[in-house]
Amino acid sequence: MLPKLPALIALAALAAAPAAADVTASFKGISGTVTAVAAPKGVLLRIDASGLTPGWHAVHFHEKGTCDDARFKASGSHTHMAMPAVHGLLNPAANDTGDLPNIYAGADGTAKAELFTTLVTMATLQDADGSAVVVHAKADDYSTQPIGGAGDRIGCAVIK
Repeated sequence: MLPKLPALIALAALAAAPAAADVTASFKGISGTVTAVAAPKGVLLRIDASGLTPGWHAVHFHEKGTCDDARFKASGSHTHMAMPAVHGLLNPAANDTGDLPNIYAGADGTAKAELFTTLVTMATLQDADGSAVVVHAKADDYSTQPIGGAGDRIGCAVIK
């Protein structure tokens, strides 16, 4: 017996839906690239950066895919599920989907890292206005509001 017509249409729509594409973007403000890779239950980021001060640096997803201004403020706030946004990987009330682990820059100012998150998907990052991956001057303490004490935005890359 053949399936009913609406089921056939639904199956055709699923087959026609494009898979989320991996994105590689160059940073502004620092040298290097970030690659966002679609994973079955989230997104894997591969970061290869230089020009950083040695030590720990926060990395966050920001809500708008723009890095055109000098201090990268046009990228907006962190991505989040609801308002008010609550930051912090160590905060049990957190709803900030922009939270990511810190990266470490060695004495030569380079950092290579892979970060995985289940808080977003490529589809949510690649919405109508895209998203940005922002590197901050300081480490994220994972609890202080609103951005974990991460300091200035020093690097920015667009995910569209």
